[in-house]
Amino acid sequence: MLDYSYMDIYLPRDTSREVARQMLTEHAQHGSWEIDRLRLYPDGSRRIRLRRKVIRAVRTM
Repeated sequence: MLDYSYMDIYLPRDTSREVARQMLTEHAQHGSWEIDRLRLYPDGSRRIRLRRKVIRAVRTM
């Protein structure tokens, strides 16, 4: 069965797009995270939920 682990990130409104992109790229490349949900608030802040697959080992014997 395929499960996911989640990580929530909050970026304040003064975070530039470039800095946000670099941070998300780093998480994707080194931690195998992908964007599950991104919410942009009216004040300019962002809340990002990342997820990655968790594969449970199943005994074969």
